[in-house]
Amino acid sequence: MITLNQAQLIRGTRVLLEDANFTIYPGHKVGLVGANGAGKSSLFALLKGEIALDKGECSVPAGWRLASVAQETPELEKSALEYVIDGDVEYRQLEAELAEAQEAHEGEKIALLHGKLDAIGGYSIRARAAELLAGLGFSQDKQSHRVSQFSGGWRMRLNLAQALLCRSELLLLDEPTNHLDLDTLYWLESWLKQYQGTLVLISHDRDFLDNIVTEVIHIERQSCETYAGNYSRFERTRAERMAQQTAQYEKQQKQKAHMQAYVDRFRYKASKARQAQSRLKALEKMADLAPAQANNPFKMQFLKPDALPNPLVTMEKLQVGYDQTPILNEVKLNLVAGTRIGLLGRNGAGKSTLIKLLSGELTPMAGDYQTSQGLSIGYFAQHQLEALSLDDSPIAHLARLAPNHTEQQLRDYLGSFGFSGDKAFSPVRPFSGGEKARLVLSLLVWQKPNLLLMDEPTNHLDLDMRHALTMALQAFEGAMILVSHDRHLLSACCSEYYLVDAGQVQPFNGDLDDYHQWLLDQQRALNEPKTDKPKTDRKAQKRAEAELRQKLSPLTKQLAKLEKQQASLQQELADIDEQLANSDLYEAANKDKLTDLLKSQGELKGRLEDSEMEWFDVQQQVEDIQASAG
Repeated sequence: MITLNQAQLIRGTRVLLEDANFTIYPGHKVGLVGANGAGKSSLFALLKGEIALDKGECSVPAGWRLASVAQETPELEKSALEYVIDGDVEYRQLEAELAEAQEAHEGEKIALLHGKLDAIGGYSIRARAAELLAGLGFSQDKQSHRVSQFSGGWRMRLNLAQALLCRSELLLLDEPTNHLDLDTLYWLESWLKQYQGTLVLISHDRDFLDNIVTEVIHIERQSCETYAGNYSRFERTRAERMAQQTAQYEKQQKQKAHMQAYVDRFRYKASKARQAQSRLKALEKMADLAPAQANNPFKMQFLKPDALPNPLVTMEKLQVGYDQTPILNEVKLNLVAGTRIGLLGRNGAGKSTLIKLLSGELTPMAGDYQTSQGLSIGYFAQHQLEALSLDDSPIAHLARLAPNHTEQQLRDYLGSFGFSGDKAFSPVRPFSGGEKARLVLSLLVWQKPNLLLMDEPTNHLDLDMRHALTMALQAFEGAMILVSHDRHLLSACCSEYYLVDAGQVQPFNGDLDDYHQWLLDQQRALNEPKTDKPKTDRKAQKRAEAELRQKLSPLTKQLAKLEKQQASLQQELADIDEQLANSDLYEAANKDKLTDLLKSQGELKGRLEDSEMEWFDVQQQVEDIQASAG
């Protein structure tokens, strides 16, 4: 297991951790959360051995193989597939040794190396790498492209595939969803759920965290606090603790005020001097409880548009594409104030093409396209971060849009987006991706658009800023079209979905769960062999169906029994999680009870996993029988 004990970590002049402790058990999936700058990435560097503690101990099992996503991708001429295979260093080493042995005709060594390659799955490595690349959106053709041909976002996907290919006991993922679309996010989520090692995940995507992690470590005020359950449970438990902490803080402040009043009144009176000095010492020793910091540092609010013409945009039988090649055909869409559309569709289907048409970057190839006078478009896309003037400050960027406003007005506005004090006057060049995204959003909001086009607006944004953006979009009075892999943002802000597929843009009758099922059905249809089934008479068909039901009967009963068993185990685990959420349990007096609960939790998780594996085996038997029956 991984342990951090009485850890102190200093980076530059900042103390990130002070007497911090946590334990991560083998096979657990842990979410690492905290404000930007709290030390999440530094903690990853510590676990990777790249930096050392200033005090305390950090222990990672010596035999564990660690995998993480490289942050840089060199300009290589090798193919994407070969680059991903480079992630398995042991395989590459054995491959090189085998080539040398074959060159030297060393038969015994060749046989030995073939055995080692077989033991590490070397003969299936290309198939596994291709499967990972396909899941991350690389077509078979793109898998043979040179690494240097891909853009930055696609190179990060290659680095992610490299990390997933590694055989590891510990997987560290820092914002793995930033460069993914919704389709590949579903795939990655499924892959990580099946990962057998220990996972530590940094993410600002709350739904992604919810669906994967079973524990949360929160870094706050130089300390690490562990919470049982997923991210939503962490938020609820933390809110309860903060409420308790606020009450305790207020009580403490009253006690301190009372003691201070006593000291001030009697410290110089001989008859009361001893008592006053006693209270003064108690007052000095009383450690301040930090008040709960529940307030979000960001205050984002869309300004009321100057006009809301109706309709804003009308499309009829529209065709749009690139270089005379149509991507979308027969598009019919009317946008009015209050329209809140989430665009769904696989990568490359044409979502961004539609956004670029609305933004004016593309013109229609055919059809009727009408925009109302007074249309004001606010367009957010990742390439706009690169268009910022890197040597200019946030206030200089805003001043170009607002030449008639005072510096103080601009500073007050930028402060609501986190650019306060010297930050408002600092050059943009060293800003993080999240800070640049916040600046672009602040400039967009200032212009009071009545049509918002948002193409992956949450990339690089932390949880606080995502929440602020979500709240602002919910109150926006104009029309909005949103492309995002952030399911929480989509479900909270969109009232309808449109599916972009096969050159068409059509209303999608369902929610995001239905869309996920649609993706699975599409993939299943692609994988199924196309055969013409011979016609059978109805009597023979009914007889075959009866025989099939008879075969399946004991298996379906077993499935039902296992499902009932799993429901019971899940309820027991939920009860334990509820008890573990009680802050009183972590006091020294309750140590034995806490130990027993954690032991029971581990046993129940093991029984649940065994039950689920048995369910999968039985389900596979059902599917095999159904498949053989045609």
